[in-house]
Amino acid sequence: MKSLKSLTAALLIIFSASAFANDETKSNKLQMDYAIHTYIEAVNNGKIKDLPSVLDPDVKFTFTKGKEIKNYGKTEIMESLKSSENIVQNCQTDYSVIESNPAQAIVKVTMKYENFSKINFVTLNNTSKGWKIITVSTSFN
Repeated sequence: MKSLKSLTAALLIIFSASAFANDETKSNKLQMDYAIHTYIEAVNNGKIKDLPSVLDPDVKFTFTKGKEIKNYGKTEIMESLKSSENIVQNCQTDYSVIESNPAQAIVKVTMKYENFSKINFVTLNNTSKGWKIITVSTSFN
């Protein structure tokens, strides 16, 4: 009987610890840093698996090259990124938070290649489902 109580206590401790670990992982996925890092991993390293979870369903991608402007939605971008899945870009990537408050943030992601730079302004909203990317505006220098 004593060993049964000990076993039950040990199992309760294990289940409690794993529940807290799971809650912490879920909580991290709701943070702005997770959304930005997931975006950078997708565009820089081709790791697109988690990207849909940080994109708002109505996300808009705008690419400006010279005087030409192209707009895309979530489905089109995901299809495009699938063709470069697991391909690492030959660039240096850095980001900085331009503006942030509890409801919204604007982050500048710069990808420096040998002969040009790709600059992404990423706008995020803090939703009931965590931080979601709502727009990405890209230009090339």
